[in-house]
Parts: sequence; structure tokens; C-alpha cells
Amino acid sequence: MTDLLIRNGQVVIGQSVIAADIAIDDGLISAIGPELSGAKNEVDATGLTILPGLIDVHVHFNDPGRADWESAHTGSRAFAAGGGTLFFDMPLNSSPVTVNAAGFHEKRKVLESSSLTNFGLWGGIVPGNRDQLLELADCGAVGFKAFLCDSGLPEFPRADDLTLYEGMREAARLDLPVAVHAESEEITKALANRLTALGRCDIPAFLESRPVLAEVEAIERASLLARETGCRLHVVHISSGRGMAAALEARARGTDISIETCPHYLFFTEDDLLRIGAILKCTPPLRSTAERDALWNFVKRGQVDIVGSDHSPCPPPMKEKENFFAVWGGIAGIQSTLAVLVERGLPLPKLAELTAAHSAQRFRISNRGAIQVGYHADLALVDTNASFTLHPDSLLQRHRLSPYVGRNFRGAVKQTYRDGELISAGGAIVSESRGKLVTPHHAKPGIHA
Repeated sequence: MTDLLIRNGQVVIGQSVIAADIAIDDGLISAIGPELSGAKNEVDATGLTILPGLIDVHVHFNDPGRADWESAHTGSRAFAAGGGTLFFDMPLNSSPVTVNAAGFHEKRKVLESSSLTNFGLWGGIVPGNRDQLLELADCGAVGFKAFLCDSGLPEFPRADDLTLYEGMREAARLDLPVAVHAESEEITKALANRLTALGRCDIPAFLESRPVLAEVEAIERASLLARETGCRLHVVHISSGRGMAAALEARARGTDISIETCPHYLFFTEDDLLRIGAILKCTPPLRSTAERDALWNFVKRGQVDIVGSDHSPCPPPMKEKENFFAVWGGIAGIQSTLAVLVERGLPLPKLAELTAAHSAQRFRISNRGAIQVGYHADLALVDTNASFTLHPDSLLQRHRLSPYVGRNFRGAVKQTYRDGELISAGGAIVSESRGKLVTPHHAKPGIHA
């Protein structure tokens, strides 16, 4: 008999939403169709939409070493409550940073012992570690992350142009993508120094120090280097319509580029930052209403590939400094990605592409990211008509600080299944099992598969 049968749901498959049952055996989807029968256990999904579990390619869970900021234990549980089943953890914020095999193995060990959901790990590109990229690839890294501006952490210095160029050459040889935080160090640092020298350390000064131009210039520069080296480029958290246009122009010129934005850039504007304050500080910063709306139009036209949370929390005192330049830049929103996209009225097939399918395809994650026979049963059961207000006590992350608290949404996640196992129900965690490391499939022999 079938292990589990989820019946009577509205299932998002490709560009369609169909009424169907889903049969699950040994953690895999074994059948999809009407009126399936013969199961040891059944779940009635009447009134619910069944989406692929979220694949969030951009989180900062800070394990090991900074679990007081967040941890894989708390972060993965918040992620599961929001419909997530697989995250990619960024190589900085942890201690040690993940720029060599030793750092990778240490992080993997901690996450295997604490993460509820499955996970992948980014490696990093920093000055002097080009020769360590091969060992990171052999460990199973999903790709390499580089900062084109100051990361905020001295142990993860920015990649100068030569470091990025040589790192991209090696990444192309290893057939792995390079993700870039695209802001010009020269522009942002010089403006910040000028403004602070004038005694300006408020929110408007911070916004002035990180103009859209800094994002556009860095996207164009990274795209040129990627095109020159044949590297697959992934631009993280594009914050503006002009940044999107620069990325699309690079694609038209032949750059193999994927484009990511975040829920907060689609939901908030710089006016919200001025009104609410440090809880909304991030880099790149929130933009004008016109830039936000232009970015959203790119999403609706299908020109954005991936929406990742860029969940980057910190202890509350790091958000309470008088000098706004010294406030930690990061937004905590791991639990709210689906709610933001449903609330904005995004069609469900498009939502599934942005939060799961495109991520699996771009990073070559086999048999995940879609609801298909033979794929892992990573599923989010969502009541897309349910309205709710996000309260602090609903958050499962370490610090219950989020700019989404108090906001009204549609789209309540009722259940989350990871590899066919129910791990979250009604916003509560119902399993203490552990996720596992997920690695990319490589076309080139001799590289970790």
C-alpha cells in the first residue's frame, strides 16, 4: 500500500492548478491523479493549494559561531513554518566562514545535527582562496558567493576585480555559479565617508550613500567579467527596477545570468524605512516607490528568476545604535516569503517558479522544486484564501523581530512536508527529525556529484 495519500488538493503543476491526489512512497511522489486509493495514511487537503516546498537560495543562519544571531535550529523551523523545505546558507556570518573545505565540513556537521529542513551550502570567494574553490566544489558547494562591497565582516573581505575575475575563471572550470552582492565599494564607501565627515549619520544619509547607481555599476561590471570567463552569474537581492534592467541587458549581451530579488524589496519602500527605522535596514537599501513598482512589474512579466528571503537577523542591540551607519544591515523574513507573494496577487504557477522550480533548475538540484512523479515529496499545503495578521508569537526564529509583524496577509501555510514527512502543521513544528545536505548535480566528471 502507498505510504501516504494527500487527497482533494488543488495541485500546482507546471503552469496549471489541477484538482488531484498525491501518493507518496519512501519520501518520493509515486502518483498524481484523481481519486487515488490504497494508502496506509491519508490527509484531506480540501480547500488547500499544494505547492512545491520553498527552496530559499539566500539565507544567513550564522551557524556555527553566531547562534546568538540565529541558528540552523531556529531558522530552519521558522522556514518550515513558512512552507520551506530546502535552504542554501551563505558562507559568511558563521565562524569560521565557509571559504575552504575545513569551514564547509564544520558547518555541515552543525547543520546536520540541528536543521529541520534540507540544506545546501555556498562557498565563498575572497582574496587568496582561489585554490580552495576546487575543494569546496568537491565538498558539494552549490556555488560561490562574492561581495563587491564591504561585507561588514573582516573575516569575509570583498572581492576586488582581479579576485572576482580569477574566481570566476575557476568557477567556470568547476561548472558552478558565482553569486555576487552587487554594490560598488568605491561609490558606497566614498559617499559614506563624506556624509559621516559632515556629521550625518541618520537614515537619509545612509540612503544617499547607497544609490541605485552603485547597484547598476556593480551588476554591469560583474556581468562583463562573467561573460569574459564563461561563468554562470547569479545576482542576489536586486533592489531596483534599474538594477533589473541592467541585469536583463547583460543577459541580452550573452551573459549567463540569473536574477534574484527579495520579498522586502517587493513589499516595502524607503518611506517605510524612514518611518519604521532600523528593523528595515538592509543593503542594498529599500528604494523609492517608483523603483519598487518597476521591480514588481519585472516580476509579473516573468523576468525575475528567483525570490529569496535574504534572511539576515542579528541580536536586537545591533539594531539600536544611534549612528545608522553602524546598525547591522539585515532583514528577518524567513517565514513570510509565501505570504508576501500571495498577498501581492502573484499567480500560483509563477509563485512556484520563483520560490522553487527556477532555484532547482539554476543550481542543478535533481528531483526537487516541482510536483512530479519521482520527485522528492517536498510540499507546502496553503490556504490561499485565509487572512491573518502576523504576530510576534507566531515567529519561530531566534529573535521575534520582523518588519512584517502587524501586517495583514493572505495565504496561511497549513502543513509542510519534507521528503514526505510532515514537519510543520498550523505554524507549529511536529517533527524532531533532521534534514540532510543536498548537493548539485555536475555535468563535468571529476567534480562532486
